[in-house]
Amino acid sequence: MCSLDKRENLWILTITGDDQNRLNPTLIDSLLTTITNLATQSTPGSVLITTAKGKFFSNGFDLLYARAAGSKTAAAVRLQSMVDSLKPVAAALISLPMPTIAAINGHASAAGFLLALCHDYVMMRSDRGVLYMPEVDLGLPLPDYFTAVMREKIKSPAVLRDVLLGGVKVKGKEAVEMGIVDSVHDSAESVVEAAVRLGGELAEKKWVGKVYAEIRKSLYPDACKVLGLTPISLVSKI
Repeated sequence: MCSLDKRENLWILTITGDDQNRLNPTLIDSLLTTITNLATQSTPGSVLITTAKGKFFSNGFDLLYARAAGSKTAAAVRLQSMVDSLKPVAAALISLPMPTIAAINGHASAAGFLLALCHDYVMMRSDRGVLYMPEVDLGLPLPDYFTAVMREKIKSPAVLRDVLLGGVKVKGKEAVEMGIVDSVHDSAESVVEAAVRLGGELAEKKWVGKVYAEIRKSLYPDACKVLGLTPISLVSKI
């Protein structure tokens, strides 16, 4: 459901789910296992780039899987289970001891949007694909960790309002203007190429991963609190 390739100091995680890369239990478990294992392989200069195959980065939770449970109650249980199981993935990304880059190859919706925002840098294509939080349109409440991460990653109250309460679909150039993504590129291939270039620049810094992760966590205290992440003392390392 996802693959991990290494190019010198760059680790490239590619989501290879169904045609929309919906986050079902199998894909979520694959992501968590892959990121957790990657954390143990971090060395100074390591960088993670996350992208996906197809027209979607991820279209969010697999609602078809949830509805296939057979009743509204059973579907709600399945959906809640997916919400709960993605939380450790978000925590693993925010505590990963290396810089992280999301190379969004297409649409990133709902939980897929959240997954992208858990990275340090976000790149997107300008020719196709949107960022979209459809919960207000679907009549679904936002999980607490979704709100916490998005509040800390999207600093403009007006943009946060439009994204979460307005359900706007944000294209690449608009996303840069809104401060949601760092840059846009002409195609899925050029997004990954740009991510690899940035990753190479970051890798040259040879930063200590544990220190990098602790500084990252200090930037997002509210999100870390909701995700159950606590600071680690590094005084003994000095």
